[in-house]
Amino acid sequence: MTTTAATATRSDFAVLARRITEQGLMDRRPAYYVARLSVVALMLVGSWTAFVLIGSSWWQLVTAAVLAITFTQLALVGHDLAHRQVFRTRKPSSFAGRVAGNLLIGMSYGWWVEKHTRHHNNPNHDDLDPDVAPEVLIWATESAFGRRGLKGFITRHQAGLFFPLLTLLAVDLKVSSVKALRNGTVKRRGLETTLLVLHAVGYLAALLIVLSPLQALAFLLVHQGLFGVYLGMTFAPNHKGMPHPDGTEDFLRKQVLTSRNVTGGRFVDVVFGGLNHQIEHHLFPGMPAPNLRKAKPIVEAYCAEVGIPYVQTGLVTSYRQALRFLHEVGAPARAEHTARRAA
Repeated sequence: MTTTAATATRSDFAVLARRITEQGLMDRRPAYYVARLSVVALMLVGSWTAFVLIGSSWWQLVTAAVLAITFTQLALVGHDLAHRQVFRTRKPSSFAGRVAGNLLIGMSYGWWVEKHTRHHNNPNHDDLDPDVAPEVLIWATESAFGRRGLKGFITRHQAGLFFPLLTLLAVDLKVSSVKALRNGTVKRRGLETTLLVLHAVGYLAALLIVLSPLQALAFLLVHQGLFGVYLGMTFAPNHKGMPHPDGTEDFLRKQVLTSRNVTGGRFVDVVFGGLNHQIEHHLFPGMPAPNLRKAKPIVEAYCAEVGIPYVQTGLVTSYRQALRFLHEVGAPARAEHTARRAA
């Protein structure tokens, strides 16, 4: 790339950012977040109040499902807090984030923020994005080679196992939080640990006091399982199945090419907390969620102007693309398994 071309490429985002700022789309939306936080707080208080009033009953499984929705909406609010969309400064954002994450959900806010920041800096990068690191599921073909045992079985069938595995996501978040706190990699380690312990004690005590042991176990499985499924489904359509960059792209192209928008109306915005506008969110992570929809036509038009593909699909199609990608990535593992059996 020539010096002139490189300079033009670097200035592409500056032009877009100026257009977005001129429209006032980076301005705070305090009234929106007061309303949204109030609704989520009412959902949380209402769910736990219903839990106490219903008492020892199998109808509590309905309460567990409602609480799963509530926890996910609370997690989405925590996401906005981490990006300082709600408050301008770090201290109130971190305080509210730890209350939402550690105390109310049972997940380390500090650990997740560090992990999510690395994802934003290098989305879909095989070495730098923790969200595509090879763990239970793999997102790069070369990671499929040599996997055996349970990991090999999951890799060979990971497309079909994707949604069932999401039921374990809430547990995985808790385990990862504890590991991070034990390793000392989280800021305010003592505070975060105390809040996590308070959550665990309060949550388990409520279940064991109000419900029979069998009902408590069923409630825990339904609540945490559905919470994991809903939370995973809000993030899965955003990047899975999109290109994996090599690190040479400029900021604008790196963020747009690796992201996918999910089309839909206001209902989809509410369900996804605005993250269905993933391209706009990655370009302007500090933009308040309700402004993402307004930024979309500006970003889409600008991408067409500078020749950058702007990908958007319906919700079902986005999941199909992600699952198809998972199936293709697992092909080497299936081929290896077939070859071993033949031998």
